[in-house]
Amino acid sequence: MKSCSCATLIDLEAESVDVEVNFMRGMPRVNVVGLPSGEIQESKERVKSALISSGFQFPPQVVTINLAPSDTRKSGSHFDLSIALTIALFSYSDIDLSEWYIFGELGLDGVAKDTKAIFPTLLSLRKQGLVKRVLVPQSSVDKVSKIPDIEIYGVPTLSEAIDFFRGTNPLKPLHSNNSQVNKLKVGEDNYYFSTEFELDFKDVFGQLLAKRASLISVAGMHNIILEGSPGSGKSMIAKRLPYILPPVGESELLQIAKLQSLDGKEPTFEARRPFRSPHHTASRGSIFGGGTRTAKIGEVSLADSGILFFDELPHFPKQILEAMREPLQDYKILVSRVQNKVEYPANFLFVGAMNPCPCGYLLSQKRSCRCSDLEIKRYRGVLSEPFWDRIDLYVAMSESSIDDKKGVSSAEMYQSVLKAFKMQIERGQQSLNGRLSDEEMERFIEIDTGGIDALRKASERFNLSFRAINKIKKVARTVADLEESKIVTRSHIVEAISYRKR
Repeated sequence: MKSCSCATLIDLEAESVDVEVNFMRGMPRVNVVGLPSGEIQESKERVKSALISSGFQFPPQVVTINLAPSDTRKSGSHFDLSIALTIALFSYSDIDLSEWYIFGELGLDGVAKDTKAIFPTLLSLRKQGLVKRVLVPQSSVDKVSKIPDIEIYGVPTLSEAIDFFRGTNPLKPLHSNNSQVNKLKVGEDNYYFSTEFELDFKDVFGQLLAKRASLISVAGMHNIILEGSPGSGKSMIAKRLPYILPPVGESELLQIAKLQSLDGKEPTFEARRPFRSPHHTASRGSIFGGGTRTAKIGEVSLADSGILFFDELPHFPKQILEAMREPLQDYKILVSRVQNKVEYPANFLFVGAMNPCPCGYLLSQKRSCRCSDLEIKRYRGVLSEPFWDRIDLYVAMSESSIDDKKGVSSAEMYQSVLKAFKMQIERGQQSLNGRLSDEEMERFIEIDTGGIDALRKASERFNLSFRAINKIKKVARTVADLEESKIVTRSHIVEAISYRKR
């Protein structure tokens, strides 16, 4: 028996597959077992033609190809090359393919071809720490070489792959060329970031409170809603947040690239977290994921590790806003369909922007509101209290004025984010402050007596829920990190309380 490794993509994750081949006496034929899909069943004919074109003579025997584990459904034409090589090298007992991952589709003439499944599959395998050395078509090398810490061998044809393993066609391994210019090393881990600010906060005049809240929001990944009159700068601020988000770790970089690939985009491997902004007319399925028989990824998952921005928040259907409570609380979402149930990641920073009323001028001191009380009640009633309870920061934007001046720039804000990020990681946190569990809060949030007293009084006065109290603690921890304080004090708690919606 001869075997090598390949993999199949199941929803978002790849599962390793052993491709095993054996020859037996009997009427000549090729059998594929192990729950193969239609593409893999069709590969028998492609593999036969490619092998014959490469000079291989099929023995008058039964060729059995087993894809293990046999209880997992396999799909994808990228199994062609691994199947063909195990057949072609079956008689070479000194050639061991068991430590190789081999991917590629074959043409009838033996040309190795790239497929759309190869890149996300290898990304997932690398994230799981399963792959170190891989053989792929030459046309796949440019993309695959962006994946860090794997040894890549590219071949244009099946015959050259056979010669490589026979030792008559030596190939030099290509190591990944993914290099990030800006690197932050904390302990043994590397984090990557960009210092290019295509949209800069210095272009936002005034709005000092909103900028401060935005800094706190990104530094600890705290959900935020900006409310204000039209033209106050809500969308301007939201669109500048992605450029000051915390650095990304290697696992996050791979996750972002995998989601980009599944979204049909070419992964860039830039140290930039995603920014998704669906329109309020988007369907429920496009936002949360859906499909009739097979589940498809939605905006909440494509925003994983980054920002999900809802502009004109109250215009989103109430059922969508209520369904947002699950990912905002659990940082994942389960999509159930007849044939499968898929759990997608949804660990995003939620940013919402809204007017105070349908016309937008309820809070204005310069223009009068023309909305009736009933219209205002209906407009604001779309956002339920449980939804608000999952929001960490709320900011009422001030009106713009001719006297407003430029404030802090994105570069200056980002230096504060880096300091706060480093403090959180050096404390031993696996997640940023906004994502701390109850157990982690006990470990990492130390509050002095003045802070505890302020929190107790606020809880009694505003009738805060347990979730709201915890969110105040987390926001206060981020405020303390921005001031490089190891202990959360009264002033930090008071500032965190000031951002609660009341």
